[in-house]
Amino acid sequence: MEVLGTKLHVPLPRGQLVPRPRLTRQLRNGAVPRLTLVSAPPGFGKTTMLSQWLQNGPIARVAWLSLDDGDNEPRRFLAQLVAALRRSSPDAATKAMAMVEAARDLPIESILTTFVNDLDEFPDTTVIALDDYHVITNPAVHEATAFLVEHLPRTVGLAIATRSDPPLPLPRLRARGELVELRAADLRFTATEAGTFLNDVMGLDLTARQVEALDVRTEGWAAGLQLAALSIRGNDDVDAFVDAFAGSHRFVVDYLVEEVLRRQPERVRAFLLDTAVLDHLTAPLCDALTGQPDGRAVLEDLERANLFVVPLDHARTWYRYHHLFADALRARLAADDPERMRHLHQAACRWYADNSQVERAIAHAFAGDDLDRAADLVELGVTEVRRKRQDRILQQWLNKLPDHLVHARPVLSTFIAWTRLVEGDLNGVEARLRDAERALREAPASEEELSDEVRSLPAWIAIYRASAAQGRGDAAGTEAHARDALRLARPDDHLARGGAAGFLGLSAWAKGDLETAVETFSQAARSLRAAGNLADALGCTVPLADMWRARGQLREARRLYEQALATADKHPHEVLSIVGDLHAGLADILREQCELDAAEQHLRTSQELGESASLLENRHRWYVAMAGLQEARGDLDGAIESLDQAESLYLRGFFPDVRPIPAQRARLWIAQGELAAARDWAREHEVATSEVSYLTEYNRQTLARLLAAEEDREAVDAGPLSERERDVVRLLATTLTGPEIAGKLYVSLNTLRTHTKHIFTKLDVNSRQAAVHRAKELGLL
Repeated sequence: MEVLGTKLHVPLPRGQLVPRPRLTRQLRNGAVPRLTLVSAPPGFGKTTMLSQWLQNGPIARVAWLSLDDGDNEPRRFLAQLVAALRRSSPDAATKAMAMVEAARDLPIESILTTFVNDLDEFPDTTVIALDDYHVITNPAVHEATAFLVEHLPRTVGLAIATRSDPPLPLPRLRARGELVELRAADLRFTATEAGTFLNDVMGLDLTARQVEALDVRTEGWAAGLQLAALSIRGNDDVDAFVDAFAGSHRFVVDYLVEEVLRRQPERVRAFLLDTAVLDHLTAPLCDALTGQPDGRAVLEDLERANLFVVPLDHARTWYRYHHLFADALRARLAADDPERMRHLHQAACRWYADNSQVERAIAHAFAGDDLDRAADLVELGVTEVRRKRQDRILQQWLNKLPDHLVHARPVLSTFIAWTRLVEGDLNGVEARLRDAERALREAPASEEELSDEVRSLPAWIAIYRASAAQGRGDAAGTEAHARDALRLARPDDHLARGGAAGFLGLSAWAKGDLETAVETFSQAARSLRAAGNLADALGCTVPLADMWRARGQLREARRLYEQALATADKHPHEVLSIVGDLHAGLADILREQCELDAAEQHLRTSQELGESASLLENRHRWYVAMAGLQEARGDLDGAIESLDQAESLYLRGFFPDVRPIPAQRARLWIAQGELAAARDWAREHEVATSEVSYLTEYNRQTLARLLAAEEDREAVDAGPLSERERDVVRLLATTLTGPEIAGKLYVSLNTLRTHTKHIFTKLDVNSRQAAVHRAKELGLL
């Protein structure tokens, strides 16, 4: 029987390969295993990995056979197997070869027995490699392979590369420790490997960010990385390409459709396209979309077949598709049947809603362009989303709904007003609140028919009016609306009562009545906790700590943050939205207590948690805290840049602006000697003529610093050291540190720096030691 010679070659690498020692070590670990299984979907580099191992490993003999559809006939399969062995050892397996060629009626098992006996004559290690084993469908060939695995001599191993697991006794081999497996999860490129492939092998010059983005989008899928690399060549805007690269890219779609979709039976192909709209798959949900009762069986088949399905739990209840595969399926479905895609989203929406998973139901309602249904579901979902302070999600939902649907619904109109606050549009708040009031009047219902959410709306409308007044700096208006809210809130509506109490506390704070502010805001936190809104309750820590800090009680502010973080540790999922803010707030307190390394660690933790761990109204605080840390370390330019970032994120309407960011920046300019810039700030904000109040106190103190600095500069220009500067020089002659000298003089470190700068200028020196030396020469010490 003639055998095609090219099927018996170990594939040569097509070019430079990415070294993957973590995988080859796994394969070389110990003696040759009885079975090595490399099982993964197309494009994961199975053949390359297997050939890398066999060509570079300590193996004396390799018999390689690339299988195709024609090898499903047992005798042909055996003939090719014997030929593969004889290619590496021409004198081997002569008896088996003779039996295959001469005696067509001999039982297969007899030939296999002879073949095994021939293998047993080899004194050193041999590996029989079967590539593309997934093309084998004939049970008789599988039986022959199983016979081989079971009876191979100790020095011989079988290696199989396949897209789906073969029907071999894998559990038994696994239990005996005779099976080594490499699967898709192992074969995924790490970020380092992806960088080597894209830049060294494919000759690109991508940045670390671009490499990481492509590795994440492809989930380390080798074919996906290669398709991306081919597309990048000749592309003028690599950043834009990387950001947009997805499974809908034509190269990816073409590859997956050709290599995967067209090779599936009609039943599987239909299932894949019907379920493509799902981010997560479970059998009952799939049944709802396909109209068939076999979702569980198909999902299990897909996993066994390595069809880009990733199990999400050990019980195999939930799965997802590989992201690029899902994108490709959706692109195909959208191109072939957009109307069906819409109906599938709507079916998914119904299933999720029926199973009380409102957030996912809403996502599918929007995707299926069922906006009435989406509006209904958003009304249902508001309570839970607010309880967890998932503000960004609520904002996204509301902004997707058309005005005509919002206007007619009091709940949605009320919370659209809140989005205006979040977006800094204080003037847009009132119109939305009036919409809500009108919708409440026009949709009369008996008390029994009203939901708790609707019953609490009058109180919330008053609370948002208080917030808008707060944003305008109208403390009296804030208090009046907050009292209205307390009057309108039912006794058992702890959430609304907590919100109203909170604004009463903020109003007191804005007026400088810190004792009342702390007392009232603490009551607000207790009400929010009673309402079950733990995220809101912990969120109260941020303004409360500010109040204690304003009272000069840093220890109490620190205690509040540490206590809140300890509580958050016990409820990590429920309060994630606030944890980053707690770390940033604690960092600012630690910085004031001169624990700079600890402050930096908390800022880093906050940053690593990401935006989802910070409320919208607090996003500027991280940058303010960072600016404080940079200033403490002498990096004034960096501090100013951080304050610029903070200013761009600051939202009015939530807390009294007792330390305005522009004034903080002006203080840094003063410390730098940039007095003209600070003077411009004072002029622009009309600080000198502003009303004297608690809210303008920080600005006026900053102006006082500016005036003092301007006087100092005039004194510098005038000549000899002042008496104060002589005090500083005397202390500079000691071993005291800067902070210690500042403490001795009862001035801030920044003031000491200003004095020192003036002294250096007057004495024409540039160091502490030189200043002391020069002062002695002049008889000033």
